[in-house]
Amino acid sequence: MQTLLGAGGAVGIPLAKELKQFTDKIRLVSRNPVRVNEDDELFAANLTDKAAVQRAVAGSEVVYLIAGLEYSRKVWRRDWPVIMANVIEACLAANSKLVFFDNVYMYARTEIPHMRETASIGPSSEKGKVRAGLVAQLFDAVHNRGLKALVARSADFYGPGVKNSPLQISVADKFKQGKKAFWMADAGKIHSFTYIPDAAKATALLGNTPDAYGEVWHLPTSAERLTGAQYIAMTAAAMGVKPRYYILSEFMLGLLGLFVPMVGELKEMVYQYNRDYFFDSSKFEQRFLLEPTAYETGIKAVVAAYR
Repeated sequence: MQTLLGAGGAVGIPLAKELKQFTDKIRLVSRNPVRVNEDDELFAANLTDKAAVQRAVAGSEVVYLIAGLEYSRKVWRRDWPVIMANVIEACLAANSKLVFFDNVYMYARTEIPHMRETASIGPSSEKGKVRAGLVAQLFDAVHNRGLKALVARSADFYGPGVKNSPLQISVADKFKQGKKAFWMADAGKIHSFTYIPDAAKATALLGNTPDAYGEVWHLPTSAERLTGAQYIAMTAAAMGVKPRYYILSEFMLGLLGLFVPMVGELKEMVYQYNRDYFFDSSKFEQRFLLEPTAYETGIKAVVAAYR
């Protein structure tokens, strides 16, 4: 049995499909789980409920924590540490291996222009501090309690049918609506994006590779160094529209954040857009010989999904 906790998120559907290569027993856990494969087992649970997580994990060989919470500092501080503690306890009790699907928020600002697995931890955002705490919880259990776990880390992601991709929200969605795209801070800076189908394939592979545990792995991400303006132009060409866009400055984010809480949550992340943001996945690629999808190919797939 391999179990997905938070199966309703962006990576849940493609990961459930990829896992069929490794197991015929897949359990999907979320508040309202929906089958991806015909024979998936569904288990409804709130991951902040310790007893429910224990039941959800029971009998699992590998557990994938892929949950996505509301994009709120308050919610993250309140719920994430509880969820991680619940999942660690459940995995230890069931003798399950744990794969944690993570992001780059815990890295120090100075690491953003070229992020590797060895990058220093030094979060400058409140959400980044929460993520750093989660990884500390996990590796404390690895080093001191015998937990077998790994971290599968993704850059900002995009892909067909993904609803919460920053690239799609700010560009493709806007073009589809006949509006201008927008970019945060500086469209002249490099920004990496991980293609979700690649991330799912790699996460399934990591979870089923015994010697991958105990480490952090950057999921395969194109090494092309494209800027925001280039993504906008590429998406516009694929959609047959003009590459019109505006810049959402830090000042504007602060002003709009007074009235729109979601925009206010973005302000602390501007440092990932006002400098180059390059995500290096060469460790994974060299180990598993999996070549990431090129951006032009990925963006065309995103646009095709809109149609």
